[in-house]
Amino acid sequence: GGAAGYCYSCCFDVEEFRWMAWMDLNAPFELSGKITFSEVVVPTTDSVRNTYLLDLLVANNKHTLMVGETGTGKTMNISQYLQGQGKVKGRGIDSSIVALSVTFSATASANMTQDLLDSKFDKRKRGVFGPPAGKRYAIHVDDMNMPLREEYGAQPPIEILRQWFD
Repeated sequence: GGAAGYCYSCCFDVEEFRWMAWMDLNAPFELSGKITFSEVVVPTTDSVRNTYLLDLLVANNKHTLMVGETGTGKTMNISQYLQGQGKVKGRGIDSSIVALSVTFSATASANMTQDLLDSKFDKRKRGVFGPPAGKRYAIHVDDMNMPLREEYGAQPPIEILRQWFD
């Protein structure tokens, strides 16, 4: 949340050319009787803001790192958005985006990470891999800090991701 009047409590809507509260971006929350209590996710100012920023960055092909305290809903927000459940101004993720999810653990290795990513990519030509034709991947890496450091301080699974970005 945030108190009214702070720069973080509102956003500028380019389409309507006006400032508005984050919670006004989406329709009011309505509880459906079709879901169980454990499935209920009530939007907050923080979750709406984070989903909006994630949508903006993904739509513009930007690599994104979302950080925050444990239990603040990062994984839930990202997962819902990538599965098409999180909406921004009534619209979900672009249908050309294929979501992949990777969860790191203390035992994650560079080979495991490489094998997992390779298994998802299509071979386009010799040495060139990527998503299916006409699609883009959005890869969600959860618990990125978890892989153990090797003797020189590097975390090899994260190095694989860094090389992929380069």
